[in-house]
Amino acid sequence: MVNLPRSNKPPAGGVKITASEQEFIRQRILTHANLNYAGKFTRLDIRFRGPLVTIDAYREPQPPYPELLVFRGETSEQFYEKMRKLPTHLCRLRHFRGDRWAVAFYRYSTESYTPCMVGDGWFVTLEAGFDIGAVYLES
Repeated sequence: MVNLPRSNKPPAGGVKITASEQEFIRQRILTHANLNYAGKFTRLDIRFRGPLVTIDAYREPQPPYPELLVFRGETSEQFYEKMRKLPTHLCRLRHFRGDRWAVAFYRYSTESYTPCMVGDGWFVTLEAGFDIGAVYLES
């Protein structure tokens, strides 16, 4: 294992997001998402825990093939009901001082969040962090 200088390691820790900051952050995310990704999600679920903000999106499902419904033993209504409740995990943002955020991208292959190094380091703005996870909205 290579020992990297501390500044090159993925960030941990962070600054707890206070209750008074949460609504401001939620509105910033929603404003950015609605301006740049309108029509690509039906709603966002934005959750706070300590220094973390986890963002999931919900989307309208694509129409199923009839063979899929037979295979699953579902009606199209049952299929749509289940799929509308299925979140698309976008990202987890870790707050540091000011507008410094570290972003972790959700990897479906491991079902976990993995810190991302972007540009010239680990830190991004809140909106840039959302944009990284929003790649899942493009598919």
